[in-house]
Amino acid sequence: MNALRYVNKFFYKYSGRLIVGLFITAIATVFRIVVPAKIGDSVDSIKAFITGAVSYTELTELLAWDIGMIIGAALLSGFFTFLMRQTIIVVSRNIEYDLKNEIFAQYERLSLSFYKRNRTGDLMSRISEDVGKVRMYAGPALMYSTTTVTLFIVAISYMFYTAPELTLYAVAPLPLLSIGIYKLSIAIHKRSTVVQKYLSELTTFTQERFSGVSVIKAYSLEDRTQNEFEVLANTMKEKNIDLTKVQALFFPLMILLIGLSNVLVIYIGGKQYIEGLIDFGTIVEFLIYVNMLTWPVAIVGWVSSMVQQAEASQKRINEFLNQKPEIVNHSDQHRPIEGRIVFDKVSFTYPDTGIKALDEVSFSVAPGETLAIIGHTGSGKSTVLELIARLYDIDNGLYLLDDCPAREHHLDDLRGAIGYVPQDAFLFSESIADNIRFGAKEATIHEIQEAAKTAYVHHNIEGFDKGYETILGERGITLSGGQKQRVSIARALIKNPKILLLDDCLSAVDTETEEAILSNLAGVKDQKTAIIVSHRVS
Repeated sequence: MNALRYVNKFFYKYSGRLIVGLFITAIATVFRIVVPAKIGDSVDSIKAFITGAVSYTELTELLAWDIGMIIGAALLSGFFTFLMRQTIIVVSRNIEYDLKNEIFAQYERLSLSFYKRNRTGDLMSRISEDVGKVRMYAGPALMYSTTTVTLFIVAISYMFYTAPELTLYAVAPLPLLSIGIYKLSIAIHKRSTVVQKYLSELTTFTQERFSGVSVIKAYSLEDRTQNEFEVLANTMKEKNIDLTKVQALFFPLMILLIGLSNVLVIYIGGKQYIEGLIDFGTIVEFLIYVNMLTWPVAIVGWVSSMVQQAEASQKRINEFLNQKPEIVNHSDQHRPIEGRIVFDKVSFTYPDTGIKALDEVSFSVAPGETLAIIGHTGSGKSTVLELIARLYDIDNGLYLLDDCPAREHHLDDLRGAIGYVPQDAFLFSESIADNIRFGAKEATIHEIQEAAKTAYVHHNIEGFDKGYETILGERGITLSGGQKQRVSIARALIKNPKILLLDDCLSAVDTETEEAILSNLAGVKDQKTAIIVSHRVS
């Protein structure tokens, strides 16, 4: 339960609602206990009528009272059960919401190297499937545990008050059930951890194949991909079956022991009735109580399974939540950025691969100047831009921004002053206008169009049926490679940045289009620091 301690802060946050929910749960349980007692009274009244102890009129009055009490208790129990779910289950949804927000915020804080070490499918699995398991612990598990504990306390207390010896026989099988549940819970925890691991792998596999479906079709790899999926899915099935086999032992064990309790109640209760120690209605009451305890006892197993699965899931979530971002703010002060960049003997090695990308690189660029970086593949051109944007921190040397170490600038100021067009243009599954507006959320449609004209993509957008409101497919698949690059350029330009970083962003356009874009850029990059990375001289 160590991993689930992380959730305690959410319980404290919603403690008021939880306390109300637990109180309502206790009230609902008390009203449930009234029903068997009144059924027992009704049976005794009927028996008394048969033996002549009461008249028909008296029997009618007694039964009317008991039936009214049963109906009233059932209605009140149902009403408070509804309120119970509206408090505890709603709290669990709020906890799920808060936890997902924390995980997503942590994902945004973590550095690029984290995403190179972990796959997208695994990230998605932890923020969806794993959080869902934790929610079951914070909601249904808590609610049913409270119901079970309250029902046991109230029901068994009443049973002891009515017939102490018969109660001891009725509850005798329950310790055996507790021992069995404890043993099964350990096995479930181990198997749940394995199942969650393979679920993450399966999610990652399918996500990557769907994203790369065009490559799969182009190379006619459908059969091989299908076979790989079947192997992974079959392994996942086997691990789930292993888990289900253990979980399947719960209900047979419970039914066996509850059945044993029923037999004991009938046998011991029958003997005590013959001896005149208890009423006949007491036997009926005890049978109902024992069967009423069947579901709570079954819930013990289910709750135990949910807690074990939640523990395994929260442990996986904590692995990412406990990671520290490599790129952090070293200053709380905000200052304007003009765009003077100086690299003095800067060296950098990628931490995930150990590849040394830069070795004592030096240059300086003043506001209004343009620096072109040309080199062969893998020479570190893109790395320079990533270091300028502090997507990574340099290993050695000095990186100055406006004559001040870049680390001493607030990250929001630094990145807010940069318009970055990456080598691999990424667009979101939204409208073209929203993708361009991503660089400046308050931009008007006129400003969006002007940015698109500068990027020489306005005429292409106008050619679509819905123009700027055209919804793009995943990763901008609706557009051609050149169109994606130009929309990405428009997105960078619309924020009017002090520093413009263009990473080989014209590789997918023809020479004529490239000249038009560069000509337009020449008119807007005055007073901007521009760094252009390319494989060729234009």
